[in-house]
Amino acid sequence: MKKTIVLTYLFALIGMLPMLAQMQEPVKFQTELKKISDTEAELVFNATIDAGWHLYSTDLPEDGPISATINFDQLEGAELVGSLTPQGKVVEHFDSMFEMELRYFENKGSFVQKVKFTGENYTLKGYLQYGACNDENCLPPTDVEFNYTGNANGATSVATTEVEAPAPVATKSIVNEMIANNLWTPVIDELASYGQVEESTPANQSLWIIFITGFIGGLVALFTPCVWPIIPMTVSFFLKRSKNDKKKGIRDAWLYGASIVVIYVILGLAVTLIFGASALNALSTNAVFNILFFLMLVVFAASFFGAFEITLPSSWSNAVDNKAENTTGLLSIFLMAFTLTLVSFSCTGPIIGFLLVEVSTSGNIVGPAIGMLGFAFALALPFTLFAMFPSWLKSMPKSGNWMNVIKVTLGFLELAFALKFLSVADLAYGWHILDRETFLALWIVIFALLGFYLLGKIKFPHDEEEDDKVSVPRFFLAMFSLAFAVYMVPGLWGAPLRAISAFAPPAHTQDFVLNKNEMKTHFLDYEEGMAYAKKAGMPVLLDFTGHGCVNCRKMENAVWIDQDVKQIIDNDYVLISLYVDEKAPLPEQIVVNENGKERTLRSVGDKWSYLQRVKFGANAQPFYVLVDNEGNPLNKSYSYDEDVNKFLDFLKTGLKNYKK
Repeated sequence: MKKTIVLTYLFALIGMLPMLAQMQEPVKFQTELKKISDTEAELVFNATIDAGWHLYSTDLPEDGPISATINFDQLEGAELVGSLTPQGKVVEHFDSMFEMELRYFENKGSFVQKVKFTGENYTLKGYLQYGACNDENCLPPTDVEFNYTGNANGATSVATTEVEAPAPVATKSIVNEMIANNLWTPVIDELASYGQVEESTPANQSLWIIFITGFIGGLVALFTPCVWPIIPMTVSFFLKRSKNDKKKGIRDAWLYGASIVVIYVILGLAVTLIFGASALNALSTNAVFNILFFLMLVVFAASFFGAFEITLPSSWSNAVDNKAENTTGLLSIFLMAFTLTLVSFSCTGPIIGFLLVEVSTSGNIVGPAIGMLGFAFALALPFTLFAMFPSWLKSMPKSGNWMNVIKVTLGFLELAFALKFLSVADLAYGWHILDRETFLALWIVIFALLGFYLLGKIKFPHDEEEDDKVSVPRFFLAMFSLAFAVYMVPGLWGAPLRAISAFAPPAHTQDFVLNKNEMKTHFLDYEEGMAYAKKAGMPVLLDFTGHGCVNCRKMENAVWIDQDVKQIIDNDYVLISLYVDEKAPLPEQIVVNENGKERTLRSVGDKWSYLQRVKFGANAQPFYVLVDNEGNPLNKSYSYDEDVNKFLDFLKTGLKNYKK
């Protein structure tokens, strides 16, 4: 027997504005019953998806994110033919957090369920349930309800309904006893009075990070044996060629530097054009590509160790050099810059290859171009500066073994990062040859060997045998490398090692773990947790989360594991975790009215999702709210942001306001 509760009042428009500001509606569905014959029809669900969001497909593993499913409350005069089928371009990629292949739509997609009429009259009533996420948030399981009745032999006109995510109206309670203690009373205005949640701009941040990464790569390339000796030769050439016109020499050097920038930016754009934006986004999780990246970086590392040199055909550089000598003006300068890129490839190639792999897997369409812009800017800068201030050439460090030390150090780093890509493939195929402890053991050995090399205890083919002295910079680098190796040792027994959490395999792949000091949820039920908090006289941390919420797990693994955060949550708050995708059915289905539309709450997750919408005016996870034991907010809400200090301030501000 269904329990029907009619919600008795609506918010004023002004009161709804803060709520609507936090509600997200990234997926819009249009449903259609399309009759294809007198005996068959198709239920069609066409989705339009906002940029940056993805809509999960059907038949994902049970311990993964929300799969699209079709559910019938009433199916009369018809029977299903086959199962719900996705139609359109489905993206497939391996997700390291879930350790599984995921399938989803971007921009647009469709689901189709074929039905066969078995009687003269039919009734098709039910809902499509789907899940959607972006890089920061996930929606709770969301229902798209449909209700079609008709005559199988009647008109074949198509009924189309635009279904949008409902904007909830306020309700004091969905259960009579909740009315008395106001636990379900909306506090959207009160929450907004503390200020809006700070929205991060990951795309802009990532572009700056990509540029800086490329710039650092260009600076490192400068100090390799293939580039550093060329700088004084090139600058002197420009100055001598224009010895009667110093301004022309400086101008030519500027044009030379600009040509270097143009060449490498074109290279970055070419990578994007060859692979395409969607392919670049999938590279980071594609197992085959990650194996290729691993092998490529191992080859680059061996090259830097001195096993062989990766060079382009000498005929290429000779042809370009001859062309530069036979031309004048801007073309001559551009060809000279192109010659530099060719002859220095044995040193810059591995660095460029590593950078392109890293930025290409960032998922940003302009990432390769921005990375190459930073690389080229750093590479071109000294040619221009030394042309403007030729006296600085006298103070340039002379070429020597120190440049080979830089190459070998880069070889160790590329070997370490190669394991990151092998780890993704290992997770994808379930080999379990590179679980967390194995990965850490290899990194410990790599950085320990790097430290010994920098101290002169290990020699490679291109090292000078008679050089037994260790410079001060090498000593400090060796100290940092050995210290980093020691830092990782506790990770073999389960220490979190947050400094390398982005590179190492997930903690759950580790077999032997001594660290059992993980966060434990206090309550999984809102009413029970609030009753305890009132009895204990403590404030509450409401954690709106989901079993299939990737960023919820990231917050728990990166922020909640911090000892200061854990201590405050354990000692000063009652933690109530409400899983909005919990499938357990409610004892009785609850019918509510949202925005003038009837909506049925069928599962425990539906109930918590509804609570989040009507009480706090939000519908994405992770979503954290601090409230007193009467349900009143103590601070603004908090979403996905892995800054530990920000989360600590969020908790401390809530405590301060509670004590007032």
